Amino acid sequence: MIISILNQKGGVGKTTISINLAAALSLMDHRVLLIDADPQASSLDWAAKRKADTLFTTIGINKAIIHKEINSFIKNYDYIIIDGPPRIYDVARSAIAASDLVLIPVQPSPYDVWAAAEVVDLINEVSVPLSEIKSIKKAFLINRRIKNTAIGRDVTESLSSYGVDVLKTSIHSRIAFAESASEGLSVCETNTNAQAALEINNLAKEIINKYDK
Repeated sequence: MIISILNQKGGVGKTTISINLAAALSLMDHRVLLIDADPQASSLDWAAKRKADTLFTTIGINKAIIHKEINSFIKNYDYIIIDGPPRIYDVARSAIAASDLVLIPVQPSPYDVWAAAEVVDLINEVSVPLSEIKSIKKAFLINRRIKNTAIGRDVTESLSSYGVDVLKTSIHSRIAFAESASEGLSVCETNTNAQAALEINNLAKEIINKYDK
């Protein structure tokens, strides 16, 4: 299964989600490839920082050739995660075309909800010509949610107006994500029973149960 983590708005946590989702799937004994499609190469930086043995393979492809190159990897991996770029339409389009599922991280703010229209339109634009070949699914993931806030409660309803799935799993704003990243680790490794790890594991399970059929 090929999953793109994509939003044309920057700063929504694409790399954090990509790395930790890849780690969770790997720890479930799946073969995982992470493709860093962002010119900032943050996922590659994370992999370089890591001192522990690798959980999954990380490579960089930040040109609009992902949909062409992906076939050479499919047979070797159960899951391919694409850490998508902001504001680079040709690369984003290539990532979408390669994907079975596009996961759209959205922070619980009105600005992020409004900006979501852009990426939904882009996914639809890419999907239509491919509809006879494949069905590209899409879903919102609420990221950096702040517990017990009105906007945190209302964002699901606001996103539902787009007619796109909103995952039941939310990822809350937690310092554990930054602390683990600084060591080249995932939250699923630093404290397997912490809330951050439980949320990421729930995310992986929801994707598997809902979309990988």
